[in-house]
Amino acid sequence: MNSTTGINLPALRSHNTALVLGLLRTAGEAGISRLEVAERTGLTPQAVSKITARLRAEGVAADAGRRASTGGKPRTLLRLVPGAAHAVGLHLDRDELTTVLVDLSGAPVTARTAPLDLGAGAESVMAAVAREVVAVTARVDGVLGAGAAMPGPLDHATGVPHRVTGFPEWNGFPLRDTLARRLGLPVVLDKDTNAAALGLALRGGAGDSFAYLHLGTGLGAGLVLGGALYRGARTGAGEFGHQTVQLDGPPCDCGGRGCLEALCLAAVARGDLAEAARVLGAGAANLAGLLDIDRVLLGGRVIGSAAEPFLRGVGAVLAERAERGGERPVPVALAHGTPHPVAEGAAQLILAPVFGL
Repeated sequence: MNSTTGINLPALRSHNTALVLGLLRTAGEAGISRLEVAERTGLTPQAVSKITARLRAEGVAADAGRRASTGGKPRTLLRLVPGAAHAVGLHLDRDELTTVLVDLSGAPVTARTAPLDLGAGAESVMAAVAREVVAVTARVDGVLGAGAAMPGPLDHATGVPHRVTGFPEWNGFPLRDTLARRLGLPVVLDKDTNAAALGLALRGGAGDSFAYLHLGTGLGAGLVLGGALYRGARTGAGEFGHQTVQLDGPPCDCGGRGCLEALCLAAVARGDLAEAARVLGAGAANLAGLLDIDRVLLGGRVIGSAAEPFLRGVGAVLAERAERGGERPVPVALAHGTPHPVAEGAAQLILAPVFGL
């Protein structure tokens, strides 16, 4: 298994280095001068020179030409070298495994999807993940780690799933640490919706607040408040699908009754997408009222296959709520940007700290 060959990972993740790398990442191919880096980070020119020299020596930064100066000699520009390092993103869904390899800029290099039975047992699942990671990393060096995303609830801080809806046997399994030993790589575990929301936040505007609602084999939410992913004090935020909306409703796999997820998935199974959208809209309106978010983004396998009924139905419920309160409706849109939002967002669990994000 390829790992962090040639790269000083602890130094790469130092605070000052992250500040510099963040500016190189933002500058793109155009590059940025050392003086500009010093001015924007507050670091001394000497510190910037030392950091950039090490990044150049490790192949993480390279020259990007020169910029004409208004006085003195032209300034040398530096840029990020995307291919210098990579990260793996894993989406462990209930019935399939998506594995992506992204470069240092977050751009996807390759992606694979394979069948997965999340209930087949930990050993079977870990073996499947290891096979896919080997396949996507076979020809690259400088793999910084793997981000793994799966249905919740789970504890992001300890890397341990709780009673995953429909698969309670995962409760208490040390998934993060077991997978790290198996892969020989650092691993970060988070909920699928959090991973997708993180990826969306990094592509969005600073300070934005939104809810990402994911409807696939289950229903969950990722919350971004003030531009930052919100996990909660015990990393359990976002269990959106298990809010009770009908006290005497049908049983849910979580053990409750009348959960949003149970009602929504039942409507999908009947082919009544208008009803599924109305139920999803009721949950979205609850979030809008509780959190005063700027927008609602929709994603997941079900919505991806029939976007229009959900955009229309959720938008209608949000508009009704706004009209009752004399407010402007919260806009709803599809979460565009990538065919693998959860897996690519999972890779950002590894990359984001490198850039101080």
